[in-house]
Amino acid sequence: MACDIWGMGSYPDRVRWSGDRNLQTGVHLMATLAHRRILSLFFAAALLIVSPLQTVADALPRVAQVDVQPLLMQVKNLTEALDYLGSPLSKEAKELLRKAADAEDDADARKLVQDALDPYCHIGVNINPESRVKVAQGQAKPILHENGWTQFLIKVHNEAGVTAALQATSPNAGRLHGSTRQQVRDRWLELQTFDVQPLPARLTGLELEYRIVQIYTLEKGKRAAMIAFNVGQGTQDIGFRNDVTITFDCAASAPLKLNILDEDGTPTTAGLVITDSLGRVYPSQAKRLAPDFAFHPQIYRHDGESVPLPAGKYNLLITRGPEYLAQRMQVEVKPVAADAAADAPPQVAQIKLRRWVDPAKLGWWSGDHHIHAAGCSHYDKPTEGVHAPDMLRHCMGEDLKIGANLTWGPCFDYQKQFFTGKVDKVSTYPYILRYDVEVSGFGSHQSGHICLLRLKDQIPPGGDSKNHWPTLGLNLYRWAKKQGAVVGPAHTGWGLQVPGNELPNYNIPPYDGIGACSYIAEVTQQVPGPDGKLVPAVDFISTVDTPYVWELNIWYHTLNVGYRTRISGETDFPCIYGERVGLGRSYAKLDGKLDYDQWCEAIRSGRNYVGDGRSHLMEMTVEEDGTKPNRVELGVRGSELKLLRPGHSFIKVKAKVAALLGETPDDGIRNSSYTQKPYWHIERARIGNTRTVPVELIVNGQPVAKQDIAADGVTRDIEFDVKIDRSSWVALRVLPSSHTNPIWVMVGDKPVRASKRSAEWCLKGVEQCWKQKQRFIRADEMEEAKRMYAEAATIYRRLMAECEVE
Repeated sequence: MACDIWGMGSYPDRVRWSGDRNLQTGVHLMATLAHRRILSLFFAAALLIVSPLQTVADALPRVAQVDVQPLLMQVKNLTEALDYLGSPLSKEAKELLRKAADAEDDADARKLVQDALDPYCHIGVNINPESRVKVAQGQAKPILHENGWTQFLIKVHNEAGVTAALQATSPNAGRLHGSTRQQVRDRWLELQTFDVQPLPARLTGLELEYRIVQIYTLEKGKRAAMIAFNVGQGTQDIGFRNDVTITFDCAASAPLKLNILDEDGTPTTAGLVITDSLGRVYPSQAKRLAPDFAFHPQIYRHDGESVPLPAGKYNLLITRGPEYLAQRMQVEVKPVAADAAADAPPQVAQIKLRRWVDPAKLGWWSGDHHIHAAGCSHYDKPTEGVHAPDMLRHCMGEDLKIGANLTWGPCFDYQKQFFTGKVDKVSTYPYILRYDVEVSGFGSHQSGHICLLRLKDQIPPGGDSKNHWPTLGLNLYRWAKKQGAVVGPAHTGWGLQVPGNELPNYNIPPYDGIGACSYIAEVTQQVPGPDGKLVPAVDFISTVDTPYVWELNIWYHTLNVGYRTRISGETDFPCIYGERVGLGRSYAKLDGKLDYDQWCEAIRSGRNYVGDGRSHLMEMTVEEDGTKPNRVELGVRGSELKLLRPGHSFIKVKAKVAALLGETPDDGIRNSSYTQKPYWHIERARIGNTRTVPVELIVNGQPVAKQDIAADGVTRDIEFDVKIDRSSWVALRVLPSSHTNPIWVMVGDKPVRASKRSAEWCLKGVEQCWKQKQRFIRADEMEEAKRMYAEAATIYRRLMAECEVE
């Protein structure tokens, strides 16, 4: 009696590191593979129920007493469940069950049911009258499939009439994320019972019933596992064992080779969410180690790499960051023939990516100045975070050109080894990874976290770890700026929450968080640069990863009183956002080849715009409408335009803009950890139910003109004309999706003093911040802290007097 029962697939897991390595990170990725032996699981997918003729143990004891009508009903539900999972019983088994249903004699019916189903039973469970559980190996041959789920039946002889849930456990199962190195080797399987409709979650109480157990593995070859069952109480006793040890043969799956080409035909990297017809994600998130992250449904693969998949049909959602169109395709993996040659060509999925915009062609290079390789969603076991090849893979898969990989509190003493003061050697142009520092979890973090970019030295003098750092942020800025670093507070909005959506907002925030709280005082300070000359203590504030009103509010107010701090976009991956790197980005303009130091310099000079990548504000210029050409480009010559005809001048603001609605990368995915969007997402800029979004011209924090554009992916030229009668800052925004840095338009020799109310808001902010933060300052830094806050208050009082406009 032959068995021909196939399921819809298994869980892929390990990568086949093959194909063109020009785009790969070579030996570093191989090193990652060595410590990530395993991966995969999410739910339960069907694969194969073994042939009933293959027996490896004695036949399970027959059950002579059970009411036939409810038994046949339970078997009918079981058959429907197997059909639903894509693993139907054989024609022979179904014929035996049909005869059982037609049998006039109950004894014959019981025998036919057990004749049909016992050969598929991997395990027999006996629950004695005292509810003690005894487990024995059944007749089904223990064959599993690499990166797939195999389904077997459990025969339950329930003498006690228990109606509790039957629970399956194994010390060889368990999540790899957070496992020790020793545990990883033995946690090679996943195990679960199928307890959803049409099967109930609990036993029926019948003397005999059959349940489904599902076993997943990512391995090939022989593997041993201990499997135990219980019904919610102590079950092991003398003469009873509620577990059984089984040695499995794990057969190889078919490799699905991925040919991934960019729109110009060059090999590249993409993000893939692989699901079956039931929506189950492959590979299993519970079995993922780097380079795949357990908190993602997507995996990132280079062109030429392979994903092993058991036979079945799979749906692929293909993405590559916000500048690309999401695509879908279906692939069918054919079974591996038993006599297939070892060198037989693999099955291939041909993937051709499509962009809707490419800012890099105009010299605008994307980057995320705040990502992490340790802490938050990352594991600290089996390694203390992940390594550079893993982070670069994710940057490449999101087409994020610059990844500033910041070492911070968690795993600091392990991760600090990767800092070199230069670009990491895994970088593959134009994808650049560099280790820098976020002061978080130590030092001044309670007054606000700080991003330190372009460092030459990773740790201040006085120690070799994180335990001796200054508690006053200004002292960290002083140390970092002396070595030429580009610096600014992280996740600006935390602690600066205000009600409403008004910008500027004149409510005073609590200054009680870890965002740009002490910035309100630090922005007034200057510190020595590398050449000893005084430079602003703070270069930028971070945006995009916290509510935009909270971020932009403090920035608008300080711009209004004359300070020239810039903004940069960040994700704080995987802490504020773990969906993917580059959810918050800076697009910085470089004239020549992409370079990390020059990209940071563009952030410092404000030659960049920020956003979620779903709208773009490129090539912003401001020119005076006069008889002589007078024009400045964003970030060039200090972003300052001095009017030649003060008091009589109109300015013309130009830019190239593009936006896209309706093609979000997460479209169709329902996992909440994947679909969460940043506060700045382009969808919120939509006008009604249209594909139209507004581009606004901002002067001194106020929108003075607007043009609506179609968010259809087309890049357009826009122009604004506005009269300027006093020194002002101007910027463009698609709120809440994107925002440029300012260009300063200067009338005469007058500085920007746009708002007395802004100066007053800043003064009250200094007073409130000092109340909140003084208790976190170390005694030996207290005098300097008092000086800074007192000086900041004095400066804001002076600025209030200088402002002529309320």
